[in-house]
Amino acid sequence: MKSTLKARLPFTDVTLFTVAIIWALNFSVVKASLSEVDIYSFNSVRFILAAGLIWSIILWKDKKVYIPRSDWLPLLGVGLIGNVLYQWLFIVGIDLTLSANAAVMLGTIPIWIAIFSHLFTDEKMTSLKAIGVVLAFAGVAFIVSGGANPLSLASATFRGDLIIVCAAITWAVFTILSKGFLRRYSALHFSGIMTSIGAVLLTGMSFLSAETTQWELVSAGAWGGMIYSGALSIGLAYLIWNNGIVSVGPVKTSVYQNLVPVLGLLFGIVLLNESLSTLQYIGAAIVVTGIVMTRRG
Repeated sequence: MKSTLKARLPFTDVTLFTVAIIWALNFSVVKASLSEVDIYSFNSVRFILAAGLIWSIILWKDKKVYIPRSDWLPLLGVGLIGNVLYQWLFIVGIDLTLSANAAVMLGTIPIWIAIFSHLFTDEKMTSLKAIGVVLAFAGVAFIVSGGANPLSLASATFRGDLIIVCAAITWAVFTILSKGFLRRYSALHFSGIMTSIGAVLLTGMSFLSAETTQWELVSAGAWGGMIYSGALSIGLAYLIWNNGIVSVGPVKTSVYQNLVPVLGLLFGIVLLNESLSTLQYIGAAIVVTGIVMTRRG
């Protein structure tokens, strides 16, 4: 049994590192695709792809999913928070700011989870976590204030940064609310339910702006971005991540998420030619340090 587990670990580690790359690259992919596709249609297409992939696996493995009537409204509420409000904030925010900024800002999700867990659950912060939280907030302040444009609510980048921070807070709330459901549903089933809620509601929202996208002019690259963001960044990545939790445990799995803001920052600079000021580079380093300290705490 021990030899079998040891044989599985290297493959699991490789897949988790791959997920970190997929999520980090997703910031640049989304940013590039949004130059051709409106934000609502983009969200709709990628969630339809993600839900289709996950439900194909559910039907292949389990055939059916039972949802008690008493869970319908609570699941809908959680789905609205995590797969409608969060996705709307994420896509609007990344459209207004640099993908490098968005990668670092969204990397603060563990910080918000630590704060909300301390306030509303039995999981309290240690001294190391508290120091990490303070550092992360200091780093975010450096990034927001260190941009090339003057600090102003009228600045698109500044507004985008704030929206991405709101997205991180929203996802943290979603994560905490999801814990109760994950005691009753498998991670695969819960992911299928959540992506389905997102696909239906985000598709409904897409009708509000579908005419703004000239679909006949959308390039193969933009279609590839939607497929990448839906099938890989949401669908496949969720499945690999959940498998990592089962195979090597949540602590080791979560370590790989620390790579996302670092790689996302690099991809934004290399692939999209985005440039950050010295102050923003310092802020990004401080944020990543805060994230690592919070996780280790």
